Parts: sequence; C-alpha cells; structure tokens
Amino acid sequence: MHARIAYLINQYPKVSHSFIRREILALERQGIDVLRIALRGWDAALADEEDKQERTKTRYVLQGGLFPLLLASLKALIGTPRRFFAAFALAIRLGWKADRPLLYHMMYLAEACHLVPWITSFKATHLHAHFGTNSAEVAALASALGGFSYSFTVHGPDEFDSPELLHIREKVKRAAFVVGISSFGRSQLYRWIDYNDWPKIQVVHCGLEARFYEGAASVIPQTRRLVCVGRLCKAKGQLLLLDAMSRALRNGGDFELVLAGDGELRPEVDSAIQRLSLQGKVRVTGWISSQQVRDEILASQALILPTFAEGLPVVIMEAMALRRPILTTYVAGIPELVRPGIDGWLSRAGDIDALVSVLEEYLSTSVDELARMGESAHQRVVQRHSIDTEAAKLAKLFREAPQLQ
Repeated sequence: MHARIAYLINQYPKVSHSFIRREILALERQGIDVLRIALRGWDAALADEEDKQERTKTRYVLQGGLFPLLLASLKALIGTPRRFFAAFALAIRLGWKADRPLLYHMMYLAEACHLVPWITSFKATHLHAHFGTNSAEVAALASALGGFSYSFTVHGPDEFDSPELLHIREKVKRAAFVVGISSFGRSQLYRWIDYNDWPKIQVVHCGLEARFYEGAASVIPQTRRLVCVGRLCKAKGQLLLLDAMSRALRNGGDFELVLAGDGELRPEVDSAIQRLSLQGKVRVTGWISSQQVRDEILASQALILPTFAEGLPVVIMEAMALRRPILTTYVAGIPELVRPGIDGWLSRAGDIDALVSVLEEYLSTSVDELARMGESAHQRVVQRHSIDTEAAKLAKLFREAPQLQ
C-alpha cells in the first residue's frame, strides 16, 4: 500500500544525524513518500554532500522568523477553533512541571500550527518525529490540530534522564506507536508509561547501507592506532580516555589516538592533552564528514568509545561494519550488539582502572586476532542493522498506523 509520511526533526540535516538520512532514503526505496520538516538547520555548516542534498528537500519551520508562526496560529484559531483549543490545552498540560517554561510550549504550539498546512498539502497521513523531546511535543500538538496520527523514535539518553519533565507518558499515550532503537530503550520506556501502552513500543534498529562498507579494505593496519568518534562532551568520556591513555603509556604501552569530532568540551580536551604530555600521540580532527569518519576508522585498528550515557551509538555500528573491533562500555543498548571477547571489549563505565586494563588487553592482542574480532563484528552488525531490513519494519508500522482524520 502506498503511503505518504511526514518526518519532523529538531535539526536536519546534521553531522550526527546521518542515521536519520539513511532511514528516510530507505523508506523511499520501500515506496513511501517522505516530506522532510525540520525546526532548524537551514544555515548549518555541512561537510557531507548527501546532507547538502537533503537540505534542498527540507522545509524549515523557523526559517521565516516569528511572524509566519503567529499568522499560522491565527489561521488555525479562526479555521479550526475546536482543534486549536484542544491543542492549546495539550500544550498547557505538556508545559506543566516541564523541562522548559510554559512560553516554550506556546512556541511549540505555534510551530505545530505552521507545519500542519504543509502536511495537509502533501496529503501525508502520518507524522513521525525523531527524539522524544521538543520534536515529539510539536508532533503531538500537530496531530491534535491536523487530525492525523503520529509516532516518534526515542534514542536516549535525554529521554531517560528526564522522562517526567518531558511528559513521555503523555506523548506515548497519544501516539500511534513509539520506536525504541534497542531492547534497553524499550525497557526504559516501559518504566514510565502505562502498562496498557506497552504494546505500542516497537524496536527498530538504526541501520547501515551496504554501500558504506562494501569494498572497504578489511586489512587491519599495523600501526597501533585507536579512533574515538563523537561529540566532545562529558557523556562520551574523552577526558577519562585521555587519563587512561596516559597511564597505559606510562605502563609501557605505545599507541596513537584520534579524537574525531568537536564540541563544547574541546578546550578541556586540548588542555588535558597538554597537561598529560600527549602531544604527538593524540590528534583532534574537529568536525569532519561521514566519508572522513569512515577513512579515520579504516586507518585505525579499532574504535574506542568509553561512553557514560547512550542509546546505541551509530558509530559503533559503522566501525563494526568496517571490520574493526570495539572498545566500549556496558551502557544502554551497547551490550546487545558488542559481545566481549568476540567483537571487542566492554568495560565498566566511568572506571579508569577497567579502561586501562582494556587498553592493555588491546595492546597485547595480535593483529591477526584483531582481524578475527573485526570479522565477527562485521557479521554481527550486518545481520542486525541492515537499513533496508529495519526500514521495512518501520514502513509496516506506518502503513498500519490508524487514520485519524
């Protein structure tokens, strides 16, 4: 059955949202027409050509400023007053004891008023949002205004850190279905929603396209180099990694580290590199494109991510697909994918002694054994995270979503 779906993302395209781009393109291969809507992102710096192409296909809610939002709200009030006041009451409810003041929730209502005509004109029957934060609220408000069903994907950890302030229970109750990207994510939603809504929670993994890893050189390089890919922030654990690296080097180990990414923790990272005398051993790339991330992974023997809080990092999937073993932590959905001793190593999050131990185990592992682990990792992730397989699950959910109009 042919379907027309609208997608809503807070910011799109974005360096860290390539998994959403892959999902949308895979859905279109499934025969679903997708209207891309984002709140912002029209002027963001983009390194990836595919992201630049996606930007030309995306409509932006906030690009015109405040006046279009106010005009759209007035039109909704005059044209469909009953639905407008129902959505207004919902905005008040979602703004009560929330993570942000009530004024923000009135803005979310105005954003919903602005995007509903786009969805109606596109003849979309369903709206899907990524992340259970403000984008899911705008989707819920748009559903109340436009009469179509909605759903959203929960990634974590933000939704798990503040489920009550984000009113996750109310958002799930009103949704046709909700996607968790791992069994762990589903379990965390179970904690905060009504038992009767448990069947709404479906697991659909983030996926990879075969062209990402097909033809990639599978030979593990001889140089002892690890790559850590991710935003430089406290949750990713880069500062702990630098401390652990310093200890491992003092214990006689020798390896290089590439920190691929940038972020708010960059000054502290640069300072730690200086303080620990790691110049020449650590390279920070800044923001790089998806192709450059791929190249950095292939130039390394393994990927390391000593994260404290996650959903299920896409970069772990990417490195596994490129036949690289993983050094990471027992956090969230990661142990569902990475098997210790088979696909890499898992350590206790936030435990520097455990991290040093894992680094030393990696350093004592032969290149042949690293290659064996990398091949196991490849087989594992290809089996569990094919984008076309996962998009087919999502397409089925969209086609079965109730038509509320």
